[in-house]
Amino acid sequence: MFERFTERARRVIILAREEAGRFRHDFVGTEHILLGLIRDGEGIATAVLQRLGLKLETVKSEVERALAGFPKTLTFGEVPFTPQAKRVLELSIEEARQLGHNYIGTEHLLLGLMKEGQSIAAKILESLGARLDEVRQETLALLGD
Repeated sequence: MFERFTERARRVIILAREEAGRFRHDFVGTEHILLGLIRDGEGIATAVLQRLGLKLETVKSEVERALAGFPKTLTFGEVPFTPQAKRVLELSIEEARQLGHNYIGTEHLLLGLMKEGQSIAAKILESLGARLDEVRQETLALLGD
C-alpha cells in the first residue's frame, strides 16, 4: 500500500506507529497519524497547518489530551490500523489522484484526515479552525498548482 508514498509520508507512518507505542495502544489511529505529521514537522502538511494559523504544539497537546483516556495495552508485533485510519490512507490516495499526483505526500495524508471528517484527529483540527476547503487551497498554493 505504501509504495507510492514519498519518503517523508512513509516516515510519518513510522512515526504514527511509534506514537501508538508511546501511548501503549494496540492500534494506529488517525490521532497517531496526526501526531506523526506534527512530529515530522517539515512536510507540506505542517506548513499548511501553520499557514492556517494553527500552532503545532497546540494541535499536539489536544491530540495527546484526547489519547490520554484510551486504555493502555502491551502489544507485540505489528500494530494494526483502525478502520478510520485505513479510510484516511485510502482517502489520501484518492486526494492525490484527484490532484493529478502520482505520489502520496504528507499533504495528501492531511487532506485524507480532513476529508474523513469523523475521526478524533479531524474533529480536533476542525475545533482549532481547520476546514477541508482551506486545507486544500493552502496545499495547492504551496505546491504551486
